[in-house]
Amino acid sequence: MSRAKGGYKTRRRRNKWLKLAKGFVGRRSNVFKIAKLAVIHALQYSYGSRKRKKRMMRQLWNTRIGAAAKMNGFSYSRLIHGLKKSGIELDRKILASIAADDSGTFSTLVETSRKAIG
Repeated sequence: MSRAKGGYKTRRRRNKWLKLAKGFVGRRSNVFKIAKLAVIHALQYSYGSRKRKKRMMRQLWNTRIGAAAKMNGFSYSRLIHGLKKSGIELDRKILASIAADDSGTFSTLVETSRKAIG
């Protein structure tokens, strides 16, 4: 009896990995063994990068809020503390967009924060 080297199911399994490796350079896109490793590493990097992106965006928002607070003669930490004390629950993403787009509203928030601290 002759040996089966890989028929329909094997080819389908390999093509699944090769399809994910489409666009990779060189043998990483058309040699199964190398392509599978490349795809595994790419998926690990993309998973970590999604987490890193969230960290970087929050850091950017904090920087924007801090810069706008400095322009109004206030520090970032005192602004956040005052907003919490006054009961204003705006997240950093919204605060950063207000700081960038609407400086008048942000100045009002700073004044509210200043009054809350005392």
